[in-house]
Amino acid sequence: MFMSGFCVSATQIGEPDAGLISYGEMLDTGRRICAATRLPVIGDGDTGYGNAMNAKRTVRGYTQAGFAGVLIEDQQHPKQCGHMRTRAVVSREEAVARIRAACDARDEGADICILARSDARSVISLDEALWRVKAFADAGADAVFVDALTSREDMKALCRAVPQQLPKMANMLEGGSTPMCSPAELQDMGFKICAYPLSLLGVSMLAMEKALDSLSTGTIPADVPSFAHIQNRVGFDSYYAEESRYKAQ
Repeated sequence: MFMSGFCVSATQIGEPDAGLISYGEMLDTGRRICAATRLPVIGDGDTGYGNAMNAKRTVRGYTQAGFAGVLIEDQQHPKQCGHMRTRAVVSREEAVARIRAACDARDEGADICILARSDARSVISLDEALWRVKAFADAGADAVFVDALTSREDMKALCRAVPQQLPKMANMLEGGSTPMCSPAELQDMGFKICAYPLSLLGVSMLAMEKALDSLSTGTIPADVPSFAHIQNRVGFDSYYAEESRYKAQ
């Protein structure tokens, strides 16, 4: 699973992904997500919320929350969604220091994977982004990611530039800068991880807007599932089955 910073900001504080949500709010949401599933969860750690020392603390905190992986990027703090305007990245030295500190936290006992992200493709150039993710790999990152790649040629260049054994992540954002590719196509390019960060938020928003439009006219929404279906999906069936074990016979 992937916990998107864009989605957490939108759903938890009702604000755009522009660095407005805090480390503490992300950590609190992540702790609840990790507690609700047995699947491994990658958490968006944004910039690490400051310098290298902040990034190190972020990795430790995300580990304690139950995350299997954390994404740390090279944007300036406060950051913005990688497909939006007015972004900026920190210097090469600061970017690598963040990743080195994150990897040090892992090596010092934080049982978590470090996914190193660069936003330099859209801010500076593809060559700069590739230089950075190669440096992140040298610093010990477990996987790398360049956001807002603009073509399949960019995507293939990333997979060629980074050692084959190091996993690369693709970001499939509907309507974003990067071409939408099938899982098979991404695998052929050399990607091992794929995130769909806004798909569920997008379809949920559309469904809620349609339902509210119906309710505003006094009409019951057409696609509302049965109450029994809803109860099952939120866990009542399994809850009642377990509860029965503790009732007096």
